[in-house]
Amino acid sequence: MSKQPRKQRKRIYRAKLHQKHKLLHATLSPDLRKKYGKRSVRVVKGDTVKVMRGDFEGHEGKVERVDMKSLAIFIEGVTVSKADGTEIMRPVNPSNVMITKLNLDDKKREEILNRK
Repeated sequence: MSKQPRKQRKRIYRAKLHQKHKLLHATLSPDLRKKYGKRSVRVVKGDTVKVMRGDFEGHEGKVERVDMKSLAIFIEGVTVSKADGTEIMRPVNPSNVMITKLNLDDKKREEILNRK
């Protein structure tokens, strides 16, 4: 793997779908880590996350949308205002958040978390 930033960006931009899933993982909170025995899990809509880095550091909210193309997540309450005054959601990189509560509506996801 190259150290050059341009090749790093190119690799992420051209990544296949199964590789992008890996890039959408976020770290688990210490109590969830202990419960499931995993360090990180893929972020899905409905998870509650806490922003650990950036302008919204410390903010906690639900994931509204996950964008596979730009590898970003959108969290309720993490908004910026445009020049005309309208509020838009600001994209956040999953590596900058910690999952505090999991959305376990999907039985397959629950199964994956519980297997050792």
